[in-house]
Amino acid sequence: MSTVVERDAGAAVDAVYRSDSRRVLATLIRLLGDFERAEEALHDAFAAAAAQWPRDGVPAHPRAWLVSAGRFKAIDHLRRQARFDGAMTEIATRLEAEAREAAEHEDESVQDDRLRLIFTCCHPALPPDAQAALTLREVCGLRTEEIANAFLTSPPTIAQRIVRAKAKIREAAIPFEVPEAAEIARRLEVVLRVIYLVFNEGYAASAGAALIRRDLSAEAIRLGRLLVDLHPDAEAVGVLALMLLQDSRRAARASPEGDLILLADQDRSLWDRSEIAEGLALARRALASPEIGTYVIQAAVAALHAEAADAAATDWAAIVAFYDQLARADPSPVVALNRAVAVAMRDGPAAGIALIDAILAGGELDDYRLTHAARADLCRRLGRTADARAAYEKALALTAQEPERRFLERRLRELAD
Repeated sequence: MSTVVERDAGAAVDAVYRSDSRRVLATLIRLLGDFERAEEALHDAFAAAAAQWPRDGVPAHPRAWLVSAGRFKAIDHLRRQARFDGAMTEIATRLEAEAREAAEHEDESVQDDRLRLIFTCCHPALPPDAQAALTLREVCGLRTEEIANAFLTSPPTIAQRIVRAKAKIREAAIPFEVPEAAEIARRLEVVLRVIYLVFNEGYAASAGAALIRRDLSAEAIRLGRLLVDLHPDAEAVGVLALMLLQDSRRAARASPEGDLILLADQDRSLWDRSEIAEGLALARRALASPEIGTYVIQAAVAALHAEAADAAATDWAAIVAFYDQLARADPSPVVALNRAVAVAMRDGPAAGIALIDAILAGGELDDYRLTHAARADLCRRLGRTADARAAYEKALALTAQEPERRFLERRLRELAD
């Protein structure tokens, strides 16, 4: 076999792993009923693909091939284990029978396997922090360090939460399914929070060389659409609107060299008008609901940005009013920080610094890089160079993403000049 064919097949394995490995895993978890067994089967399936595709060619339906290979690799493994543990015989026999019956009739409806997996991970029997951590790990493939960054906590803490959550699912025999409508409503808050966390990790990656992880933001939007189709609650519509409106800026958020461009400096002609139109329509639909939740309010803020011709034309008074409403509904320090930035745009940098200093005095966001970056920018605008430099240095020490680091370093150089 030629080196070119082998290289092309190897590239195909890599590409399918990047695009479809989490979907394959979600299906294997449903078919095999166990996280660890499914993860081992996933690795076995891709190892088989790496060995066979260069020899036999890339199959017409790579994802289905991998699911089938993983399932039968797991059954073979269970058969071998059954020689030493009789309990495995029954499991292997059941999985083999199910494989024969279901091969041609996998459910491709709105209740797809990744949505099923999210609802399993967000089962009320699990603690809320474990629900989100497990979903980000298993559904989206985020590393423990990335999840820890999203929760402002340590990787060992996240790892422990995930291990305990998997054990609870196994011990309680939590079903792998999208629940009935009434149960969806009870779990909706956590599911929406997880989907939006996934989007945020894609929209502004917590670490690494790239500012954006398009695979994650696109997957979050896809799941948001599925959820709205399944349960068109105002908050679900609000999350989808919010994600679309923010994602519309993607092409303008980084330079051709991958450097960060702030919202005020973005070329708005690059914003995706189709996503803006869809997001605005969804935001209006959600705002018409008798009960407006936190995601709907955030979507309203994003809509005001999307409708403004430039930063100066933005209705900052309306944005502050929405943040006032959001602070009453969700009085978190991050909401307070976002409100402080909006107040600075409405009333001037000094007003924003006073609010940020009050947040820092409370000690809640002292380890949050964006707090110090926001304070640094406001100090810079006031000509408080020493304060700006100190705040930029704090932000830089807390930043693991390369485009953000380059931006902060550039600001520090500008202050020195």
